[in-house]
Amino acid sequence: MHALTGCFRSMRSRRPPGFENHDLLASETSFSVNEVDALYVLYGKLSSSIIDDGLIHKEEFLLALFNCSPKQNLFAHRLFDLFDLKQNGVIEFGEFVRSLSIFHPRTPQADKIEFAFKLYDLRHTGFIERDELKEMVFAILNESELTLPDDAIEAIVDKTFLEADTKRDGRIDLEEWQELVTRYPSIIRNMTLPFLKEITQMFPSFVLTTEAQDSQLVFEN
Repeated sequence: MHALTGCFRSMRSRRPPGFENHDLLASETSFSVNEVDALYVLYGKLSSSIIDDGLIHKEEFLLALFNCSPKQNLFAHRLFDLFDLKQNGVIEFGEFVRSLSIFHPRTPQADKIEFAFKLYDLRHTGFIERDELKEMVFAILNESELTLPDDAIEAIVDKTFLEADTKRDGRIDLEEWQELVTRYPSIIRNMTLPFLKEITQMFPSFVLTTEAQDSQLVFEN
């Protein structure tokens, strides 16, 4: 306990770039001040795992949070892009806390739905296009080490658009996405990480994996 306290005090004495007040972060997220304090210790470990500069670089994010192999993974890279709120190629502490808060059990479902929508909106158009959905299905299957034939993936995409694209304009907007998730809540099941409520008691491996079955990736049968 004394060692952890000493580590925490040492980290506060050399605040990293982009440091933000813990009380402020707690007021703007689903975390308590104590949870933000614990995340600060974790952030220090992650941000020094490869490059010790007080910032989380993409390589550190992929290795520490996803245990990624060298292979390309669109899902993992896309999540890093969403955590990198300033779009400057690194994740600062405030960005880490605010983005991770989306996965907290106390975070409203509406926020989780919007975050998931942005995850699929690869080209930042405000819509999910058919090819974007197909790319993400491939990526999620890859992350889960699942393999489906092309015709099965096409069937997933076709059924999703049949269900979601109620305006029949060949794309899914946020309103349509919200309606789809309301009908099939398992779509955002992995947007909640229960252990975040216990972050002050433990420092989990933070391996974020997608465990949904292929039928639950974008729709339920």
